Amino acid sequence: MEELLYKDYLEKDDIVRLLSLQGDEMKRLFKRAMEVKLQYLDNKVHLRGLIEYSNRCRKSCLYCGVRGLNDKVHRYTLTDEEVLDCARQALDLHYGSIAIQSGERNNKAFTDKITELVREIKRLSDGKLGITLSLGEQSEEVYRQWFEAGAHRYLLRIEASNEELYYKIHPKDERHDFHKRLACIDSLLKIGYQTGTGVMIGLPFQTVEDLADDLLFFRRKNVAMVGMGPFIPHQETPLWSYADQIPPAEERLNMTLKMIAVLRLMMPEINMVAATADQTLDPMGREKAIMAGANVIMPNLTPMGHREDYLIYPDKACVGDKPEECFSCLDLRMKAIGHEILYDAWGDSVAFTKGR
Repeated sequence: MEELLYKDYLEKDDIVRLLSLQGDEMKRLFKRAMEVKLQYLDNKVHLRGLIEYSNRCRKSCLYCGVRGLNDKVHRYTLTDEEVLDCARQALDLHYGSIAIQSGERNNKAFTDKITELVREIKRLSDGKLGITLSLGEQSEEVYRQWFEAGAHRYLLRIEASNEELYYKIHPKDERHDFHKRLACIDSLLKIGYQTGTGVMIGLPFQTVEDLADDLLFFRRKNVAMVGMGPFIPHQETPLWSYADQIPPAEERLNMTLKMIAVLRLMMPEINMVAATADQTLDPMGREKAIMAGANVIMPNLTPMGHREDYLIYPDKACVGDKPEECFSCLDLRMKAIGHEILYDAWGDSVAFTKGR
């Protein structure tokens, strides 16, 4: 066990063994991941003020509460002024970065609007705000357009790196193409984004070998950041019918924490998100993720009136928290576990900045 935790290069069998740990051995894994994080990074937590721009989506992923075919969702798109107000609030709260997230659309009106908003946010912040985008699959031309406008990080979660599993959670049609998603990740890396991806943990049909392959996929792609969290079923989706086949909440959270910890051993300098979904399953979920090796939190800046409309999964934590309340709460919660929020900083991935 100790030899495995200090091994220079983890193979798939090693990863499967680590992901299978329980009890005190699991806690030892978390402790080792924390040691590695402090050795290669520090105890700082980076913030990304989250702006949920729109829940309109052309896709119909089988797990997502805002899937295009869910006619029970109230659809919205923030106005330009609402987006810019969120950016101003990020500046006021000393968040160094924002993340703009949306349902997937690729029509020209949408992509041009994002370009315009990115440029305006860079202008109003005098370049102080870092900008992460998570807007799904686009052409390489659009990705380059957004990059040149001022976005420098992009998160495109693969959700499952196993093609067979991918098509068990997505329809197999022209709008849900596994290889196109892989090609988009390659385009982002080619352009020069700090590229991130990630997966859901605890899906029906998913094995520990699948999860080990996910971690190997992240390393093979040499991504700069990873966002992964526990799967939480939504009753208005096709996967709800398999809800009785998913692991219990505690087991899903523990596997998420083990995924974070093992990836920290494998890729010690990348950024990893402590997802809101962690806290949805456990009031201390985000703190546990930070203590297992994560170093990024995404407090929500979306206007209060729209948050209930952006529920990819139900019972999402912190939906009712005002940004200023979240600001003071997060600061105290991170100090309680020996960490410190780094304000007024982009919080770029050390792995990325070293590799440039």
